[in-house]
Amino acid sequence: MLEILQNFEQTAAQFSPVVLIWPGLTAVLVGLFIWLGGLGFRRLLVAAAGAAGGGICGFFVVGRNITTAIILAAAAAVTAIIFERLFIAILTAALAAVFAFAVLAGPYIKNSQEVVPTNSSGMPAQGPALSVPESIEKAKVYAADVGEKIKQACSQMPVHNLLILLVLVLIFVVVGFLLWRLASALCCSVVGTLLIFAGMILLLLYKGSMPISSICSKPPFYGGVFAAMTVFGTIEQLVLCQRAKRKSVRRQEANKDDEGPKETRQAWRTT
Repeated sequence: MLEILQNFEQTAAQFSPVVLIWPGLTAVLVGLFIWLGGLGFRRLLVAAAGAAGGGICGFFVVGRNITTAIILAAAAAVTAIIFERLFIAILTAALAAVFAFAVLAGPYIKNSQEVVPTNSSGMPAQGPALSVPESIEKAKVYAADVGEKIKQACSQMPVHNLLILLVLVLIFVVVGFLLWRLASALCCSVVGTLLIFAGMILLLLYKGSMPISSICSKPPFYGGVFAAMTVFGTIEQLVLCQRAKRKSVRRQEANKDDEGPKETRQAWRTT
C-alpha cells in the first residue's frame, strides 16, 4: 500500500507549490485542532464528517453530480447529528476497516509506477513546475488510478480476508456504540493524527525531501509515532473535556443557587 504513496511522491515533484503548501498548512492546523480538542466540538465534527461522507458518495457513487452531492451532504450531516451515537459507531468501524484493508489488500494492489527521472542522489529531478490547474488535474488522474487499483484488490482478495473485514466492522460498531465517548475521542485522535501526517508530508514534498520513502524505510518507527500520538490525543481529550464538562456543570449549579434566593426575596417583598 505504501508503494502507491511512493508513486504520488514521485508525481508530486512537479506540482505547483500552491497545491502543496496551502493544503499542507491547512491539514496540519485542522489536524492539531481535531487531535487535541475534537471531542469538545463533537457535534460540529460529526456534522462535518457526515457531510463529507454524503458528498463523496453523492459525487462518486451516484454519478458525479454536484447538485446530488450537495443534497446528500446536507442530508447526511443532519442525520449524523440526529443519530450521533450510531454515527460515531459507524465512523469508528469505518476507520478500523480502512486500516485493516490497507494491511490485508497490500499484496493484491498492483502498482504501475510512473517513470520519473531522478538525480544522482536518487531524488526526483526537479523539472518545470506545473501550473495549478495542471497539478490539480494530475492529482485527479492519480486519485482515479488509485481507485481502480483498490477495486482490483477487492476483486482479487480471498473470501476469508473479506470475512475478517466484516467481523472487524461488526465488532467496532458494537464497541463504538456502547463506549461512544471513548470511541469519539479515539476517532478525533486518529483523524487528527492522519491530517497532521498528511499535511507534513505535503510540506516536506514542497521542500524537496522524500518523506514517504522515509516512512517506507522505517515503518515500525513511524507506526509507533502514529500510535503514540493517537493514544496521547485520546487520553488528553478524555481528561480535559471531562474537566471542562464538570466546570460547566458546576457553573450551572452555582447560577441556579444564585437565582433561588433572589426569587424568594422578590416573592417576600411582593407579599
